[in-house]
Amino acid sequence: MSSTLREQQELAASRYKRRAPKRAETERQQEATGTLVVDDPDQIEARAERLLGDAVGSRAVRQAARHEGVLERIIAENDLQPSLFLGRGTAIAESVGRISLVDGGAGTGFLVGRRLLLTNNHVLPDATTAAGAFVEFDFELGPDGRPEAPAAFDLDPDTLFLTDAGIDASLVAVAPAGGVLAGDKYGWNKLLKQQGKIVIGEAANVIGHPSGRRKEIAVRHNRLLDQLPDFLHYEADTEPGNSGSPVFNDQWEVVALHHSGVPRTNDAGQWLTTDGAVWDRSMGDAAVAWVANEGARISVVLTRLRALARTPAQTALVDELGAEALVGAGRPTEGALRVTKTARETTGRAGVRAVPETPPHVVFVHGRSQQGRDPLVLRAEWAGGLARGLGAVGRAPLDPARVWFPFYGDVLAELAGPSAVERTIIEGDGAPAAVRAAPSASSARATYAALIEDAASLAGFRPPSTDREGFGDLVAGLQPALSWLADKSRLDDLFIAVRFRDVALYLDDDATRNRILSTVLETIPPSGAMTLVSHSLGTVVAMDLLTRLPAGVEVRLLVTAGSPLGMDSVNKRLLLGGPRRPDVGRWINAWCPADAVAIGAPLAPVWGGVEDVQTAKTGESAHSIVEYLADLRVASAIGEEA
Repeated sequence: MSSTLREQQELAASRYKRRAPKRAETERQQEATGTLVVDDPDQIEARAERLLGDAVGSRAVRQAARHEGVLERIIAENDLQPSLFLGRGTAIAESVGRISLVDGGAGTGFLVGRRLLLTNNHVLPDATTAAGAFVEFDFELGPDGRPEAPAAFDLDPDTLFLTDAGIDASLVAVAPAGGVLAGDKYGWNKLLKQQGKIVIGEAANVIGHPSGRRKEIAVRHNRLLDQLPDFLHYEADTEPGNSGSPVFNDQWEVVALHHSGVPRTNDAGQWLTTDGAVWDRSMGDAAVAWVANEGARISVVLTRLRALARTPAQTALVDELGAEALVGAGRPTEGALRVTKTARETTGRAGVRAVPETPPHVVFVHGRSQQGRDPLVLRAEWAGGLARGLGAVGRAPLDPARVWFPFYGDVLAELAGPSAVERTIIEGDGAPAAVRAAPSASSARATYAALIEDAASLAGFRPPSTDREGFGDLVAGLQPALSWLADKSRLDDLFIAVRFRDVALYLDDDATRNRILSTVLETIPPSGAMTLVSHSLGTVVAMDLLTRLPAGVEVRLLVTAGSPLGMDSVNKRLLLGGPRRPDVGRWINAWCPADAVAIGAPLAPVWGGVEDVQTAKTGESAHSIVEYLADLRVASAIGEEA
């Protein structure tokens, strides 16, 4: 089933007419409260929490909600925007293109993945139409007012084409051009299924190609008028060629897929002109009294299109939208899981490039145990912690889209294995005889734990927790105990083998090291000033990475957090060949006495030229990168360079 623009306009007019009492009540409340933001309390709180949560926290948001009108004013008073509003909008606009059809018609589409384009069903009603169409990016005026040279990409419905006439949405694959995927060149929009992206009274910004013209943007005096179960109604200057345009909030998150203007109608349902007369087609669309616009809610679009994926291959492609787009969309089929797992075992998830890809660059390098996670989600978590720290010193948050996030978690998981760890523990040259003679890996760990406890007791220190895998808690006094143990034996190496199995694998296996470094280098900017932020095992990877960066990259700030670089058995195996300060402008090392991984910190006595920042976290948060980045000293340094 397919739809036409006229059919969608008729349906939109009918829905708009039925909602007249609701809009009248909204207008009454707006006048009574003196704010444009009038919506359900749950919607307002969800929106405020999304806007403030990273910097303030959800608890503070809930407390603020107790004071009538506070959250509404926070949301509504947004005509003054930070300067990054323009830069972020310019970057996002690159992902919007003009769709050209065989019959000469035109529409708008926007990238939602490296090779996925979203538009309307009435623009691309079927695979045959899509096969004859192409999308052009850079069909716009440049900064100097001159036309840019557009780049055309064919659509590839044979790979993927999903459409739903009810919500007027089509998702289609985009074929590479010259071996380049469209998303790798122009970026794409990260779609979010969760609520809280916009409320009634907020601005709704639209980017598209009205009447097929070069790209245009409708910003600011465009307001969300109403929220329906499947659609949004909003003010905006649009024209027929805007069909398929993304509708954004002020944070440039997609909230709706635009598909139709809403004409004013009389009681008989006839369209009216701007002077109140009954309209007919001979007058042209310019004579219509357009009262609003309608777009499908992006959460509904995601749910509907995800349900249309029938085969494992289709499901795997839709899964490229990312976890945040598919939350609550249902569990993939067993076949889809098998396809995804196979691809992950072969290549791993790709890292996330920054948008725009312009210096100064910020690069996050993650640590161990991240396999299977979405790099977009991880990047957002890191940026959220940093936003807390920046907020504490009065700085604006860093847009996560500006961050490069190399991802090697799946590759590391593929290369690591229990057998490698068991051999390191049981067969290592420096392992004590009692450990080597243990009948199994589990008993070897128990023997090792007993040796640590005995030796630490002799030295008068509390032993580490060795009752589970992962990062345990260590009190500050334990650090000299392990240093003493390392001096008397090779238990330092054994500690890494048991507790830091991935670190040991990376350091001792050249093939693993080279594979991980190659994976990281796939998502590293080619030139320009860089702030390199790393965590845990990622600090070891980052230190090696500094020896392989492109020649045009200048690392002005290196941040290591929760790092094992102070341990001799780590730094002596680095590509640098020991604790020799790398060629970076400034180096900040964040560590915590309760963080087992930072066992060799502070680093300044060993490395020299390091600014050690000691935090005071406890429990599991001691090793958390979010907590390290929330430290105002760490955040301030990053904010100064970013």
